[in-house]
Amino acid sequence: MSLAERIAQDMKGALKGQDHSRLSTLRMLRAAIQRKEVDERITLDDDQVLGVIQKLVKQGQDAISQFEKGARADLVAKESKDLEVLKSYLPKPLADAELDALIDEAIQQAQASSVRDMGKVMGILKSRAQGRADMSALSSKVKTRLQPT
Repeated sequence: MSLAERIAQDMKGALKGQDHSRLSTLRMLRAAIQRKEVDERITLDDDQVLGVIQKLVKQGQDAISQFEKGARADLVAKESKDLEVLKSYLPKPLADAELDALIDEAIQQAQASSVRDMGKVMGILKSRAQGRADMSALSSKVKTRLQPT
């Protein structure tokens, strides 16, 4: 079962179970997936659906930080529930040791020796860590590894 099919099944379950907050989040997710499919005129595969979910998670985290600054605890709580539902569709995050091993492997595979080779390394890592690591944090780790000591 593809990720999009699983989301559709969970949406039906939330509808039958009358879980309105979960249903609302899943409808928002389904709409974002459909919007991307219509915009690009393709059917999204699991990696592309993960990209949509990650984008929504990032937007949710940004919204939470803004709501906290505005002292809106009610909106923080709602957005946190939405994030919890969205994160349940993401694969298990990689541990630091696993990330370090992936980075080392990618650097060796790309034969990277300086920051100029960072694009090659990130290209390799993107396919392996998609949805399982924060790519901006991963990028900064790679950058520090490739800088001369």
